[in-house]
Amino acid sequence: MNRIVRTILIICGTVSVTLAVVGIFVPILPTTPLLLLAGACYARSSQRFHRWLMTNRWFGEYIRNYREGRGMPLREKVVTLVALWLTIGFSVLAVVPVWWGKLLLLAIAVAVTVHLLHIRTYRPEASLAPSEEAQSPE
Repeated sequence: MNRIVRTILIICGTVSVTLAVVGIFVPILPTTPLLLLAGACYARSSQRFHRWLMTNRWFGEYIRNYREGRGMPLREKVVTLVALWLTIGFSVLAVVPVWWGKLLLLAIAVAVTVHLLHIRTYRPEASLAPSEEAQSPE
């Protein structure tokens, strides 16, 4: 791969990870798509960065579960929705002065809520097949 393209992909991946981290605290930034974009950029440019992202203790399992269609754990959904509505609610009530800005924030919150509720709820204990449960050492 061209060295310039590789460098650009690494930079884009790194910017995406940085924005995703900010998105954890600012609900308007879409964390999951940014992490998926970073994964795609790193997969095409650097095995080392891709491996780091996919094995990262905060993002790795989250990305793998999402990409493999397993979904999000219930706890993450609840925490995300509570944080979303608290921050958007605070912004609507105390920060944004114009009615159309408040309406826009509420529309974003509703759209993100609908999206999260449509994502499959991942239950790690339910991921075992019945034959594996029978062989479980418990």
